[in-house]
Amino acid sequence: MTICVFASSSSRINSEYATAASNLGLLFAQAKMDVVYGGGGIGLMGKLADAVLENGGTITGVIPSFMKDEGWDHSNVKEMILTQDMGERKKQMFAMADAVVALPGGVGTLEELTEAITLKQLGLFIGPIIILNTLNFYKSFIDFLEHMISGHFLRYEHKGMWEIANTPEAVLSYLLKKDTWLQDPRSIAKI
Repeated sequence: MTICVFASSSSRINSEYATAASNLGLLFAQAKMDVVYGGGGIGLMGKLADAVLENGGTITGVIPSFMKDEGWDHSNVKEMILTQDMGERKKQMFAMADAVVALPGGVGTLEELTEAITLKQLGLFIGPIIILNTLNFYKSFIDFLEHMISGHFLRYEHKGMWEIANTPEAVLSYLLKKDTWLQDPRSIAKI
């Protein structure tokens, strides 16, 4: 199983986020799950990659050439795919993924997570989507998704597209269970 991870590149955040990212990387390595991520060397991306590598796991970075030129790539990740731009990066990551996990992050992570949800809603991505809600980071986002549902911008059934995990261990548990969301998501895509 290949897990696509979206995460922050900020190194100025609460250390509990970094601890959770490291723990998740360790769990992925122990479970022999392959990881594909944004290729960064700092922030939660760097912590995740370090933990995967230090524990004998397999990780592939996907990074736009301009980011590598800036020196933002992780120097110890040997499998690094270069893309022309951000859109090609996401497309490549989704194509490689059996599941998506979103760690806390900024607008880039949020955009990646919402694209994953959109693709799943349209039946273009069928794997699990798990939101790691360390320190309740995603509370406002989760509340907003509930607001969309109560306002009929999403169906109630769409809540089944994602799982909320408060710990790295819960992420692994969700990944190991069979994803039981709709076989034909397009049948309810139209509101």
